[in-house]
Amino acid sequence: MTDNILSVKQRFGIIGSSPLLDRALDVALRVAPTDLTVLVTGESGVGKEFFPQVIHAYSSRKHNKYIAVNCAAIPEGTIDSELFGHEKGAFTGALEARKGYFEEADGGTIFLDEVAELPHSTQARLLRVLQTGEFIRVGSSKVQKTNVRVVAATNVNLQEAIIQGRFREDLYYRLATVPILVPALRERPEDIPLLFRRFAADVAEQYRMPSITLDDGARQMLKSYYWRGNIRQLKNVAEQISAIEQSRVITAEVLAKYLPAQNSGEAVIRSGGGRMSDGDHDSSSTERELLYKVLFDMRADINELKRMLSEVLRGGVVMPHGQTPPSDIKALLPSSSSQNMPYVPYEQEAAEYTESEDVSDLQPPHEMTKADMQREQIVRALRRNNGRRKEAAAELFMSERTLYRKIKELGIEDL
Repeated sequence: MTDNILSVKQRFGIIGSSPLLDRALDVALRVAPTDLTVLVTGESGVGKEFFPQVIHAYSSRKHNKYIAVNCAAIPEGTIDSELFGHEKGAFTGALEARKGYFEEADGGTIFLDEVAELPHSTQARLLRVLQTGEFIRVGSSKVQKTNVRVVAATNVNLQEAIIQGRFREDLYYRLATVPILVPALRERPEDIPLLFRRFAADVAEQYRMPSITLDDGARQMLKSYYWRGNIRQLKNVAEQISAIEQSRVITAEVLAKYLPAQNSGEAVIRSGGGRMSDGDHDSSSTERELLYKVLFDMRADINELKRMLSEVLRGGVVMPHGQTPPSDIKALLPSSSSQNMPYVPYEQEAAEYTESEDVSDLQPPHEMTKADMQREQIVRALRRNNGRRKEAAAELFMSERTLYRKIKELGIEDL
């Protein structure tokens, strides 16, 4: 690790010694003295917001303004006004002229977070600023100039968004002059215990309580967990445990209570140990996780149904040890076999049954498309959260705006 990278970590409170993290910071430091546009990519919760701050702090613009804009948090109808300003009377409520962020940040740096959420009309305006430094306020015809360094960030695969017609290709190449890929937390397992200890110490200091520590089993569990929510999720877990648990030494059994169960797809990816490609750090990764969940749930349902039906045909019912079969299964059996029906212990059946048995005769009632699978997962999340879209979006690890778009695209009615 170079002295420059070490000083950056100390200055901005960045924790970790992963080579992937060091590489990303090294690129940020190298590009900082230039005025090149930078695109920071990575999954939600990995800490992308630190990199534009590093770039600005080590640039010649460091004494001028730094403005961070969350593009997903601004309504589509007002985002042009927020970014480029407006004239008095340009629209209802425009009681006076107002400068936009690009005008305010003249001479400095503007950070466009979640840039993939920009509507097409705004993308065209942004492209003009990047190409010529020119912009026009909403409601004006006067061309103005600005000298702004743009750093953008997204967790969306912009290449796929271009193919889908959701993002301009020419804007992508303007933004991605220098790309920086921030690694997911699962790709830097050596840093996970360090981050956890830091978050636990912060809570302990803030609320004047003893800090929690992890035993070896808990530490290994942290390092092997998938961490869909990345650093944000790890911090949440550390804070929960610090506040709730009385014992200050946390075992694997205690830690497990605070970690949502991993589905099979996540376990396979995590155990593979390979680095995810750029395409995995985007909203399509959310779609992919939805598909994984549906497919593995469907596979489990099919295997269970096959096992139950095979026992019906044999004249017996397989149930976990000590349990009796439900009434709806008994109803499926011929009346002649309902008396003195043999019950096959689950443990015995498990030894006989293997997943290598052919399940081709148990196909779903119709072939599910990718859209069907996405719709099913979104509907389930909405129902679990009583139709509250903010909570459903958080459960699905997507932005609220992305969820709104998916609901519209998939024709999901209000639940």
